[in-house]
Amino acid sequence: MTTEAITPEAPAAVGNEPVEHTHHGYSPRKDEYLKRLRRVEGQVRGIARMVDEDTYCIDVLTQVAAATKALHAVSMGLLEDHLNHCVADAAQQAQDSGDPELIQAKVAEASAAIARLLR
Repeated sequence: MTTEAITPEAPAAVGNEPVEHTHHGYSPRKDEYLKRLRRVEGQVRGIARMVDEDTYCIDVLTQVAAATKALHAVSMGLLEDHLNHCVADAAQQAQDSGDPELIQAKVAEASAAIARLLR
């Protein structure tokens, strides 16, 4: 997946609160993500149908693995978009304001998201 470079105007930070954006880093690729998620949704419905029809367990597990891999691809794309947009914006704002806590908060947020994905 490739990401488009975007440079939105973000509101200024207030104190140590995180900066909220008028749109998210994935906004330029929103339709792509929705298409992929609808495909995963169809896969999951198919898996449920397989279980309902008593399909051989290995075949069901194969489809579960495929759906899991598809969701993983979506999550990695979203993470890449977050790093390229939200974390990069916070780094720029931290540099402009001289407040390193802006970037530290976004990096901590991204680290927590990565940890959730790895569990």
